Amino acid sequence: MSRKITISKYEGNTVYSVNVFDSFNQEHHLGYYSVLTPQNEYEIEAKAEEIWANEVKRETSSMDKAIMECIQMDIDRGVEPSLD
Repeated sequence: MSRKITISKYEGNTVYSVNVFDSFNQEHHLGYYSVLTPQNEYEIEAKAEEIWANEVKRETSSMDKAIMECIQMDIDRGVEPSLD
């Protein structure tokens, strides 16, 4: 998976939400910005570089595993569409 920075602003919101995805596709929320200036963009890129330099794959918690098993059981019995 590739590393990426996403900046989104939903309709009606007054702030931008900034998220970084690492190579393990784990999401890291960097915060909210009311305006995007070159200074903010530099800070966002610096924080993203720091995250990418210190990447660690998180362990899957037992709760996450249980939820995934429930979803898979629903897919197997035709209740949920496939995750693929």
